[in-house]
Amino acid sequence: MNGVLLVNLGTPETATPADVAAYLTEFLSDSRVIDFPRWLWLPVLRLIVIPLRRRRTAEAYRKIWTPQGSPLMVFSKSLADKLREALWGKAEITLAMRYGQPGVRTGLEVLKETGVESLVVLPLYPQYSGTTTEAVFDAVEVALREMDWFPQLQSIQKYHDVPGWAKAVGDSIRKFQQKAGKPDKLLFSLHGIPQRYVSAGDPYAAQCEQSVADIALNLGLARDEWLLSYQSRVGREPWLQPYTAVSLAEMAALGVKNVQVVCPGFAVDCLETLEEIEIQNRKLFMRKGGERFDYIPALNDTDTHVSLLSKLIQQAFR
Repeated sequence: MNGVLLVNLGTPETATPADVAAYLTEFLSDSRVIDFPRWLWLPVLRLIVIPLRRRRTAEAYRKIWTPQGSPLMVFSKSLADKLREALWGKAEITLAMRYGQPGVRTGLEVLKETGVESLVVLPLYPQYSGTTTEAVFDAVEVALREMDWFPQLQSIQKYHDVPGWAKAVGDSIRKFQQKAGKPDKLLFSLHGIPQRYVSAGDPYAAQCEQSVADIALNLGLARDEWLLSYQSRVGREPWLQPYTAVSLAEMAALGVKNVQVVCPGFAVDCLETLEEIEIQNRKLFMRKGGERFDYIPALNDTDTHVSLLSKLIQQAFR
């Protein structure tokens, strides 16, 4: 039997400071995410970072929380459900979160109990980075070893370059613009990582650049019609640039009045897109002189996304 472990980053269970603190502690304790020496970083994390961030982050989550829960969880569950239906009889689909619940081991135990012998691990990150994709594979390796379960394993490292991905994002942008019109500038905002990770060999930045170039080509955009930037910087060290907030402020200063932002590094909408981009960065752009700001949603649980991932999964089992 074939099985698929679909993995997203994770989310707190509720938008309360206590649950946010638990989630952030697990997330930021991972050496793939923060690679400082453990003896130095963990006390700083627990005694300074978490107490300072838990209430502020909980407030950010409350702004986007839905009656069904965290948007990331809601969209991820719906995507998994639709993939399960699309692949009925071909593969068992189980959703897991790298941080928070349901955990990676929980998902693997479900697949083992159903009799899965051939396993595909699909992190919901179109572009590869050691800080995200490899962190999923770390957790899978540890869990399989602890479970003493060794199915035939295939891990999908990236999918921004598979046939159809750039077109799917491009079609989503076209559909949005059919109602909203075209902007003065289309901004592609990707999640950032520290520059030193890329300097040390992480291919993430190159894959982001290729992703955006492919989408722009699919849309037939001239080079001056779009811009790539990086968001979600934390700390003082240099991250990938240009920074999204800085880019928006500069565009407004240069007279750009109408901007649309799309985040093709996110498979589903989450805190970073719905609060950081659609709320925080919208306010920044308008305050700096912009007149219209539109956020173009992620692929989420759309039929196009389901079809794309279904084909990717079936190819992995061949």
